[in-house]
Amino acid sequence: MTTDYDKMVADARDELFDCVEKRRFTHEEVLRVRGAYALAEEAHRPQRRKSGEPYILHPIAVAMIVANEIGLGADPICAALLHDVVEDTDHTVKEIRELFGDDVAELVNVVTKKKKNHYETSLQVDNYKQMLQSIHYDIRALLLKLADRLHNMRTLKSMLPHKQLKIASETDYFYAPLANRLGLYQVKTELENLSFRYRQPNEYAEVKDYITRYVDDHAAAAEAWMKPIREVLALRGIHATVTCEPRSAHSIWAKMREDHISLREVEHIRIVHINYDNWKELDMPEKEMALFIYSLITNIYAEKPGSMNSYLDVPKDNNYRSLHCKLMGNEGRWMEVHIASTEMMEISNHGCLVGRERNVERWINNFRRVLKELADQGKNGGFMEEVRSAFYEDDIYVFSPKGDMVMLPKGATAIDFAFEIHNKVGEQMKFAIINDKLCSVKTKLNKGDRVRIGTDDVPSIDPSWLDHVVTYKARAGIQKYLHRNPVKTGDLVLCPHCKPISGDEVIGFRLPDGRIEVHQCHCRTAIAKAASSGDSIEKEVDMHEFEQMSFPVQFHVESVNKDQLLLTIVSLVSEKLRLSLGNLHSTIVDDIVSTDFEVFVHSHDDISQLKDALSALPQVYGLRTQF
Repeated sequence: MTTDYDKMVADARDELFDCVEKRRFTHEEVLRVRGAYALAEEAHRPQRRKSGEPYILHPIAVAMIVANEIGLGADPICAALLHDVVEDTDHTVKEIRELFGDDVAELVNVVTKKKKNHYETSLQVDNYKQMLQSIHYDIRALLLKLADRLHNMRTLKSMLPHKQLKIASETDYFYAPLANRLGLYQVKTELENLSFRYRQPNEYAEVKDYITRYVDDHAAAAEAWMKPIREVLALRGIHATVTCEPRSAHSIWAKMREDHISLREVEHIRIVHINYDNWKELDMPEKEMALFIYSLITNIYAEKPGSMNSYLDVPKDNNYRSLHCKLMGNEGRWMEVHIASTEMMEISNHGCLVGRERNVERWINNFRRVLKELADQGKNGGFMEEVRSAFYEDDIYVFSPKGDMVMLPKGATAIDFAFEIHNKVGEQMKFAIINDKLCSVKTKLNKGDRVRIGTDDVPSIDPSWLDHVVTYKARAGIQKYLHRNPVKTGDLVLCPHCKPISGDEVIGFRLPDGRIEVHQCHCRTAIAKAASSGDSIEKEVDMHEFEQMSFPVQFHVESVNKDQLLLTIVSLVSEKLRLSLGNLHSTIVDDIVSTDFEVFVHSHDDISQLKDALSALPQVYGLRTQF
């Protein structure tokens, strides 16, 4: 008699075997995959997942991701099927080695969590270390772990809310950036969106709904805009697909956070992709074809000055190559366009697996070097922060006064640059000259900046510098100096960086003294803490007790010069909402008024009410807030 268990498992198993058959593996490889399945099914038969489904469906799903979405071979597929067998059953790595060989056994061994009586830092961080150091063995172990995490995120709905927060934070902090740097763009995007969905469900729903409505409302206009491009490419004999795809919810939310703008102020909800494939048949170099297409489409539509950005000669560190530009749309808004060959897109989706090109090899070598530095220095606390800051950001190139190129992660500041030159320069820096302009040492650098550091003979480092660096070298240099010259700091319950208030989506952590440290869910400190110390997450946090406290929020309003706007703002804040108004500054240029003011709020509702009231004013055209 066939049970529901048998049918569910049989359907998933048959789908996997069909996939394996289509991959043109050898007869021996196919038999090995079937044998791995048989062992996994027997070992996991008594087990169920939190959802109640047969546990074997999880390793089958991971094997499908490894085979279909990442494109690995027979041994990693076997390892995917067996990846939980050693950890959750009585089977051993030695047994797997005898049955399936050294390669499968080593992959399973790397992804199996090691149980210890004492962890160097925490169970999570030790597992990260084990995984990262597997790169000394084979990058496929990292890819196998990414596939495992991707399926866990796809099935996260069955977990309790505090477990969802823990796993989603780990994903956002560690796995999505890792997928990005390895060139697995689709995996990275899905992990980001799933993490966003479970960490901040309200904001995720708001952004997702906005994207859906925007795409529906502007679909016809987008098709009309792309039609002339398709026609001119066909006329020139260029085989290309031209599509208009929405950006991911996480990408749009991150843009809002970075630029302190509202959803309606996000300029590029969609991206137009032009992907060509017959440059060899037309006897044209791949780069020249991209530039030729660029010249054709800029003959059709006006280009935004200075918008062209090329990753053709200097790809991103994850091997991403493309040509970006912005063209005037038929609805009065700029359309972002990405031009790339199909081979470039293949590398974007499977970067570390396509040819092992020089940038990925360089990244792997750098990874090994920094992991060795961390181990040599015996650093346990902050391990993940150092690794993440050292590797998980796109790179920019800046120049020293002598014209030497210095590569730094995106978001790096003049402090990072100084420590990259030498620790002594970092300790003694006082100011920076960026493109001949005097700047704070905390100034973020942009691609192509020329940077000179001003120093003093007397070393002096501000502890706040730690909040303005992204490189391992700078963070280690600052911490080393502060260890020699300690600065006393006070304990805080509310995170001073994200400044949570009542009404925010928050996460709490139980401190050793019993107090709860509260952060907004998007706070990088909170995500890092949940990723490395998830067991300290507090299941429920009541923010109502803080409603008697006030928190400063900065408002920036763009408006036309009429109807006594300043008087209206004062009236709204002081009389209608009964809030305290802080600094207020206004400038007028050509009847355009820019107003900055500070309001002391008690909850998120205060912010929403004031934003709604200001947005409803007919003279207001732009509104931003910043905590």
